[in-house]
Amino acid sequence: MFEIDRIIRNALQEDIGLGDVTTQATIEAAAPGRAELVAKEDFVLSGIDVAARVFSLLDSQTAFEKLREDGFAVQRGEVLAWIKGSASVLLQGERVALNLLQRMSGVTTHTARFVKEIQGTGAVVVDTRKTTPGLRCLEKYAVRMGGGRNHRTSLYDGVLIKENHIAAAGGIATAVSRARLRAPHTLKVEVETTSLKEVEEALAAGADIIMLDNMDLDTLREAVVRIDGRALTEASGGVTLKTVRAIAQAGVDFISVGALTHSSPAVDISMLFK
Repeated sequence: MFEIDRIIRNALQEDIGLGDVTTQATIEAAAPGRAELVAKEDFVLSGIDVAARVFSLLDSQTAFEKLREDGFAVQRGEVLAWIKGSASVLLQGERVALNLLQRMSGVTTHTARFVKEIQGTGAVVVDTRKTTPGLRCLEKYAVRMGGGRNHRTSLYDGVLIKENHIAAAGGIATAVSRARLRAPHTLKVEVETTSLKEVEEALAAGADIIMLDNMDLDTLREAVVRIDGRALTEASGGVTLKTVRAIAQAGVDFISVGALTHSSPAVDISMLFK
């Protein structure tokens, strides 16, 4: 909750600043307000409690009645929540609440489409660290609401040896060996590979997970055959809704999709006074 409150407070400070001059000039301070949040298109909801928290941080007396839960598929025209309280508070919180709710629901909706595409294959869709700065915890939550799973949260909770680590360390074997010696024993070691030769090196080094980066389907299938269950496999790089099922059918365990968080369009939601 602390992290979410920090995000919301920063957003409110950014938006309100020294004061909402329009609301102060046009609305009586004691005027009551009642509004509804309405879906303007079909999508999968995420962030309804975050939206509620925006208004409660502005005024703890604000009443927020949610009518749908996160992960629920809503249709255009559905009312998602009712908000009742000071009209000034509702107006000041409107944009921040909508920005976060629309963004999170967009990520969840996009993730759900990827998850649907690979149903029945055994593969799992995961996210990446390609998130909006400052919003990572919200966007990764939104991925989970869409049926996806989280990759590592940040640099501290997983060893992922990528091409620049390999170059700086002097090779895959050296990088993995150092990771085994220096990283906590509870963390798995993942290695990024871009060729079958590198796959063999990662296997020989004892990698727990092998990332198969930007490989064509034939190379991807061959890599899975060579790995033969000795390590978990993760396909990565330029994955789209058009290509994700074929990638899953190549036999990989995970498919990481940066687009879940860096390219998901926000959904359309309105707050309307009644």
